[in-house]
Amino acid sequence: MPNARRLILNLLGVAEGGVLSVADALRACALFDISENSVRVTLARLAQSGLVELVERGVYRLGSERRRIRDDVAGWRTVEERLVRWNGDWIAASTGGLSRSDRKVLRARERALSMLGMRELDNGLFIRPDNLAGGAGTARQRLIALGLGEEAAVFRAADFDPNRQKQALGLWECDTPVMAYREGVQRLEAWLEDMANLQPEIAARESFLLGDDAIRQIVFDPMLPAPLADEAARHDFIEAVKRFDDQGRRIWMEFFSASVS
Repeated sequence: MPNARRLILNLLGVAEGGVLSVADALRACALFDISENSVRVTLARLAQSGLVELVERGVYRLGSERRRIRDDVAGWRTVEERLVRWNGDWIAASTGGLSRSDRKVLRARERALSMLGMRELDNGLFIRPDNLAGGAGTARQRLIALGLGEEAAVFRAADFDPNRQKQALGLWECDTPVMAYREGVQRLEAWLEDMANLQPEIAARESFLLGDDAIRQIVFDPMLPAPLADEAARHDFIEAVKRFDDQGRRIWMEFFSASVS
């Protein structure tokens, strides 16, 4: 079950107009048995840390750093449009010379690398297949926006020696199992078939849990090219998540509307 922090940040990421009232936050959190006191304390801490900002009395939006992450995450629906044919080259990022003393900076760096599907080949050298539109240049912009740090070197790499090439090709062996895609499609479609039988509050709660997990799976999917991943199975999963997300948004809009009336 989500805690208040995760739920509030996720709702702010998809809220209409990018803002969320305290009243709506309380209604949403109540679905997950999160107390009013916990919600208010969490909002205060998020504001203090800069993750959210007070727009007006009782209304919040994401802070600037979190908005950059939200904007990147929001691209999950069109992620396949930003993939190109792989010619065997790699996108690499070198972090060996970057400081590791600031834990917050380190977490942001690790998250940025993970969101672009990069894995560590050698100490401080992270790579991924060069199948992203725009190549290393666009990847560099995304990584910096997500918190990698402007000092990191991001570049195209090629012509690995045979041992490193073999090691590189095996970095994602457990990341994109075909069964995970197929089981995800079945789980989401089964829920959609049964949702008409659910009470509105239960539908809202379950759609959040299932949808959040599915979208996170896409966001952190390395989007590997064939033959490293089953592109057809991945496509089917993404389409299923789109259909589920459409229904989930409708359910939550109706939930908030009913709460007001």
